[in-house]
Amino acid sequence: MHKSSKLGLVIGAVLATSLLAVSCGGKAAGSKGKDSNSFEVATVRWADWGEAYHTGFPDAAAKEAGIDLKWRTILNSDWADKKAVTLAGGDLPDAFLGEICFSEAEVLSNKGLFIPLESYIDEYMPNFKKILEKDSTMKALATSSDGHIYGLPAKKALRLNVWNQMFINKTWLDRLGLEVPQTYKEFEAVLKAFKEKDANGNGDPNDEIPFGQGYANSVMFFCLPFGTTIGTDNTYQMAVRNDKPVFLPTTEQYKNGVAWMHDCYTKGLIDPELFTEDGSMRDAKLMSETPIVGCAPGWTADSTFGPNADQYIALPALAGPDGNRYISSDPDHAGFSRYEFLITKNCKNPGKLLSWADKFYTEDASIQNFYGSFGIGTEKNSDGTYTVLEPRDGMSADTYAWVSSLRDFGPKYVGDDFNAKVKYAGSNGDAAKLVLNETMKKYAVPAFPNVSYTVSQLNDMLTLYTDLSSYVSTYQATWVTDGGIESQWNEYITTLNRMGLDKFLKIQTDAYNTYKSNQ
Repeated sequence: MHKSSKLGLVIGAVLATSLLAVSCGGKAAGSKGKDSNSFEVATVRWADWGEAYHTGFPDAAAKEAGIDLKWRTILNSDWADKKAVTLAGGDLPDAFLGEICFSEAEVLSNKGLFIPLESYIDEYMPNFKKILEKDSTMKALATSSDGHIYGLPAKKALRLNVWNQMFINKTWLDRLGLEVPQTYKEFEAVLKAFKEKDANGNGDPNDEIPFGQGYANSVMFFCLPFGTTIGTDNTYQMAVRNDKPVFLPTTEQYKNGVAWMHDCYTKGLIDPELFTEDGSMRDAKLMSETPIVGCAPGWTADSTFGPNADQYIALPALAGPDGNRYISSDPDHAGFSRYEFLITKNCKNPGKLLSWADKFYTEDASIQNFYGSFGIGTEKNSDGTYTVLEPRDGMSADTYAWVSSLRDFGPKYVGDDFNAKVKYAGSNGDAAKLVLNETMKKYAVPAFPNVSYTVSQLNDMLTLYTDLSSYVSTYQATWVTDGGIESQWNEYITTLNRMGLDKFLKIQTDAYNTYKSNQ
């Protein structure tokens, strides 16, 4: 399950400047009278999947470390309100686990609530210390803009070069006698056939939607053959060209791609409700009893089309006008994260708690905290490989992993050869994604890295990006549906510059250079 968090970042930054600041004074009552080996750890979960996520490896590691843990499990739907109440009232736990808990803006704007961790690493975190010494990316992620380490980072299992991608209905292709397209022109021809013929075979040649909204940026993915290599969430639509940060919606690739998309829109190849439908409307189309969407972007076919997944295959990276093939690739953001474990000022014995967190930085721990503990979600084989077990109780593989483990959240670290050590008892979502990755990863280009910003930069970014992205989105929808990008392009760029594009790019460039120096 791969959730979008861009809105959460914006909301989080607002909270950082309005709600969290009030909590900076006074120590919380929650820490009074606690034993120095007893700790409360709070974590946020996407849904109410119960408490099994911590009863395997995390609790066993706590027992081994000689500590007692109390878990505070919070649903993401409740977290915005609870976060404000918790911090304003001072009811802080000893630690927060998972990058979902706080954005970088919230951490750096409230540094008085979280203790720097670097002075504890040598004595209490031998596993993590070795990782910092050998992995420059982990070192750069761990180090905040002021030089301190406030949160422990993660390098996650089974995070791949290929991020979201396009999926196309193979059953429709076969029914119409069409080959899988290999170029953007062949793709357009296939969409035209989907529109004009009874591709889904229900007797109605007019109910097909050749290209529809999926679970990723519909415009950037449609325009990928032109080089709109969008990264994951929270990358501010940034990319790297010739080792220089660029804002994708101001590039020639974007301009030419949108012009082509408009041409396809006028031909009826794109859902006319692409920019107006809500999530429930989108889902109803993607998972209609009789499939009606020919192509859409997402993580995997099963996560995008649900019960219709068996009809869809990954669309190859299409050759564009320049002859190159592009994919959405962002292994830095997809595979790495920061602020996965934060210790608050209320913790009486940070070293002891960090000795527990350090146990998470092994491959045995990382796979158990991603799929489920040994005997539940995984098994360790005698040859040193791992097997991901089939889900129980009729759950999907993705849901079962979230029920049984911390999944995306918490400290983790796996080596570059880790994927080769993992086998799957069933054909689950990650198993399918791994196969797709092997066929597509050769087209990956460097993405904008997971940089750190100063508090001042973050405050400026909140206003700048909100305004810039809103303006971009308005023109994007207009240009796809009504056209005009060629004639309006210069005025568009001029307006973005007046809105602070130069300042926005300077912040990104400075953060990019700092990230590289931290490596």
